[in-house]
Amino acid sequence: MPEGFSPALREVSDAVLAVGSTLAVEQVLQRLVDVSRGLVDARYAAIGIPNDEGGFAEFLTAGMSEELVARLGPLPERHGLLGAVLETKTSYRTPDVQSDSRFRGWWPSGHPSMRSFLGVPIVATGDVIGAFYLTDKETAEEFSGEDQEVIELLAAHAAIAVTNARLYEHSRELSILDERNRLALELHDVLTQKLFAVVLASESAGTLLETDRDAARAQLERLRQLAGDVLEELRYLILELRPPELERDGLAETLRKHVEVLRRVQDGVELALELDGEPPAHPDRDRELLRIAQEALHNALRHAGATRVVLRLGADDGLLYLEVCDDGVGFDPDAPALRARRLGLTSMEQRARRLGGRLEIESAAQAGTTVRLEAPL
Repeated sequence: MPEGFSPALREVSDAVLAVGSTLAVEQVLQRLVDVSRGLVDARYAAIGIPNDEGGFAEFLTAGMSEELVARLGPLPERHGLLGAVLETKTSYRTPDVQSDSRFRGWWPSGHPSMRSFLGVPIVATGDVIGAFYLTDKETAEEFSGEDQEVIELLAAHAAIAVTNARLYEHSRELSILDERNRLALELHDVLTQKLFAVVLASESAGTLLETDRDAARAQLERLRQLAGDVLEELRYLILELRPPELERDGLAETLRKHVEVLRRVQDGVELALELDGEPPAHPDRDRELLRIAQEALHNALRHAGATRVVLRLGADDGLLYLEVCDDGVGFDPDAPALRARRLGLTSMEQRARRLGGRLEIESAAQAGTTVRLEAPL
């Protein structure tokens, strides 16, 4: 930052950079309220996000012990000064909050005594989406105009940070919904058909037992094969549903464990994992990479008829790459009918775009398939 910037602006800049590295809404809010307290030397600070029912969806504090917060009870209602700051786009500053008529009648028992007060609304796209509440300036009798300007600057950045975090969480929710829909379609399209075939084979075997025992035995063998197929499909789906320990183990170790499990449940296919430098940990990105790897492996084992499948992960020259190769029968990646049946292909491409990367699928009849993702580190 240029030399002419004030220390306060430097602190705001550092705070915004720190907040920008977090995407979970509650973590963003907690960082913001912690930062606001330090910027203006407040003993206590809070940030409130209103709901549609006259209260707060989130109300996080700084400077209060866990025991004090517990003693204060549930989230406050949106009345008195807390609500007043949310009803206007103008900040409010006073040396003695207890002299304000809006203060009376809403102060809960057990609440610490407070005097100086600074309330700053957080405004996004013309609407007040929250507010900073700061009390008891520790280095002066009251908050100054400069304090107000600093928190107003932080509030402007907070509006962007909170909006981005909400959009990210909404995107995650949509991603989870897409995953559920895909698994539901898998259950319906694959398992329902095979279970229906199981029922038909068992009924046919029952009918033939009295008239044609050889034909009945053939139907029972078919029944055994179908039941095995159903069991295999369920194993794959359970593997995809099982929550991975990404943050604890890291991406490479999680992939190694996943490949080991697949080796135990998959007969007749050689599975290999090749690592060429693990990219630095990033939980949200790694979660997307894991799902892409799982989907590509799932497709190779279910559809390719391969004898060897290789999963590669590496990082090189500012890029990470993830690759799944098989020596199976291959297919046409652009065939509309196939994409309608295999929603996983579209899902992998969507995940790649969320990572700012590119997914390429190379395949041809009897020439195997390579799924390769490249994304920035």
